[in-house]
Amino acid sequence: MWLQAAENTESAPIIQDSLINRNVIHFYFCVQGSAVFGFGPHYSRQIEKQRNYFFYNPEKDLPFQLQLAPDTRIISLSITLESLHKLFTHDALPFLKPENVKTKFYDEREIPAHLYVILNQIFTVSLSESVAKLYYQGKVLELLALYFSEKKPNTESCPFLNDQETVRKIKHAKEYLLKNMETPPGLKELAKHAGLNEYQLKVGFKEIYGNTVFGYLLDHKLDHARVLLDSAKFQVNEVAYQIGYTNPSHFIASFKKKFGVTPKKYLMGREVVIGDR
Repeated sequence: MWLQAAENTESAPIIQDSLINRNVIHFYFCVQGSAVFGFGPHYSRQIEKQRNYFFYNPEKDLPFQLQLAPDTRIISLSITLESLHKLFTHDALPFLKPENVKTKFYDEREIPAHLYVILNQIFTVSLSESVAKLYYQGKVLELLALYFSEKKPNTESCPFLNDQETVRKIKHAKEYLLKNMETPPGLKELAKHAGLNEYQLKVGFKEIYGNTVFGYLLDHKLDHARVLLDSAKFQVNEVAYQIGYTNPSHFIASFKKKFGVTPKKYLMGREVVIGDR
C-alpha cells in the first residue's frame, strides 16, 4: 500500500509524470484546488475540490501527466488487487469477484464530509518519525473502510427509490442543503426546491444517507468544523460562526456530543501531537 500527498504552493501549475500500474488500484482525492489528468494529446480529465477518482486497469500500465493548479492538494492511495482482496475476503467487492478481475474499473465520487476530515488531517498533522509510519498505515485502512462503506438504499422498504429521477432529486436536495448550510432552508422549502413532497424527501433521504435531513446537516457542519480547527487558522468562536451557529456555547455542546471532547480540548490534543518531535 502506498499513500502520497502532493501539494502545489506555487503561483503557476506544476506537472508530475505519473503511472497507473497494471493490477494496482489507484485512488486520487482532491482535498483543495483542482488538477488535470493528461492521458495523451486527445484525452484528459479534471478533478475538483472534494472529488475522488478511482482507477483500475488489469491490462497494462497507463502513463499520464498530473497537472496541479496553484494552491492544490492531492492525496493518492495505491493498493494491489491482492492486498485489497485480503481486506475483503468475507464480503467481496464487485470488482474483486473472479469473473471481474480482468475488467477495467473507473469511478468518480464526491468525497463525503467524514472522509474529507481524514484526508485533511494527513496534511495538517505533523508527527515524529517513530510514530509516523504507524499513523499513516492506520489512515490507509481508515480511508479504505470509509470509501467502501457507502450504504445502498433499501428499495424494498422505500419503493419509490426504484425511480432514478426521485433519487436524483434527493441527491440534488442534499447538495443544495450543504451549499446553504449557514442559513439552511426548512424541510418544506427544500422539498419544493427539489421537486419532491416532504414525505418523499424525509423517507428517501434517510434511506440513502442513513440520517434525517437535518441530522445529516449537523454531522456535516461538525465535520467541517473539525477541518477548520485542524487548519489552526481559526479560534473556536470563529469556527462556530462560520458553520452557522449564533451561540458558540451551542456549538461547543454539539461538538462534544459528536466527538467526545470540547473544541478547545480537541485543539489542545492536536498541539500535543504536533509538538511531539
